[in-house]
Amino acid sequence: MKKKTWWVGSGVAVALVAGVGVAVMTGLLPGGPAKAQQAATAAAGNKQGQHGKDAEKPAVPLEFTAQEVVRPQRMRLPAMIEFSGPLVAPQTAVLRARVGGTLLALDVSEGSRVRTGQVLGRIDLAEASSRVAERSAMVESANTALAQARRSHASNERLAQQQFISGIALDNSRAAVETAQAALSAAQASLNTQRVMLRDGSLVAPISGVVAKRHALPGEKLAAQQELLTIVDISRLELAGNVGTHEVSRLQAGLPVQLRVEGLAQPVAGRIARIAPRAEPGTRSIGVTIELPNGDERLRAGQYALARATLADDTERLTVPIGAVGSTAGQDHVWLIENGVLARRAVTLGRRDDNSGRVEVLQGLQHDSQVLGARFDNLREGHQATVQRGDSGERATGVAAVASAASAATTLLK
Repeated sequence: MKKKTWWVGSGVAVALVAGVGVAVMTGLLPGGPAKAQQAATAAAGNKQGQHGKDAEKPAVPLEFTAQEVVRPQRMRLPAMIEFSGPLVAPQTAVLRARVGGTLLALDVSEGSRVRTGQVLGRIDLAEASSRVAERSAMVESANTALAQARRSHASNERLAQQQFISGIALDNSRAAVETAQAALSAAQASLNTQRVMLRDGSLVAPISGVVAKRHALPGEKLAAQQELLTIVDISRLELAGNVGTHEVSRLQAGLPVQLRVEGLAQPVAGRIARIAPRAEPGTRSIGVTIELPNGDERLRAGQYALARATLADDTERLTVPIGAVGSTAGQDHVWLIENGVLARRAVTLGRRDDNSGRVEVLQGLQHDSQVLGARFDNLREGHQATVQRGDSGERATGVAAVASAASAATTLLK
């Protein structure tokens, strides 16, 4: 009898321990008692499947937390217009040789800072000086010819008064004076031109800035108008980009923009300076120029930059998180919980704002729809789904029940 009683007591203890295990699972599994009940139901289903292959597995509803299920919200989404291009320096000048000759010296090189009016080099001006002397001699000759023509004309006037010469002869002498006067004027103009060229033979910086490139070396024979130096003023830079014709109407001169410049971690502030009056025939885009102050000269011409103009939104739009939208075969969709089951709904998207992480839904949703706010794998349309309502008091009660059952089981085994 004692042996039989011991076996019965052992069976009762085993049953209690199994109950404690279920209670422990109920209190500790994520999702609370309902989650544990689902796990127990699933385990029971698996056990029945092992004993009988003909038995069907019960469908376990999917549970989502309140944070995983969202409702569409109405909010304003600012629009972004982006365009890119290299930075350019609008204040760029090329120093040229005004006269031909041998380059004697060039005192600056790439990277040298120069100021307006600074002498940068010298050219051998012997040839230009000889031309100035030649033009001076021509002026003296023209002066002499004019003086002779005037004396002849004065003599002819006296002879005409005494009727020793005809009127035609007098007119011819007057024309000779006018011709000599014109020849003198031409010679004087030619002399002035040569003097200007001689003066311009000294190489003077046209603007203040930095030497970007040298095009000649001392000792070279230069031709007139040959390039010597390229000087760039980088205190003010510009970005010239292109914007589509469907977007340019929303831009205007003076609009502030943010530029991401390669090599810089932080964005740089600029503003739209000019907008082209017409579109390019080939690209159907319109040029937009952004002005970028660069007083500290930390930026350089030629750096690549991305400009972003933010346009305020005056309309409240129905939006969902960007992560809630998936795509299948090019069709955007979201997952909903409708009447306790999952449903996939095709949607039409509008404006998108990456800063707030939301996207506009034009068609496919209502303001009270329950939307899964993130992407989940292996979802099946029509599967049962519920939204979990977490309750800390219920979870505490479950833990207390587990502790009581465990204590009773221990007493019985003793």
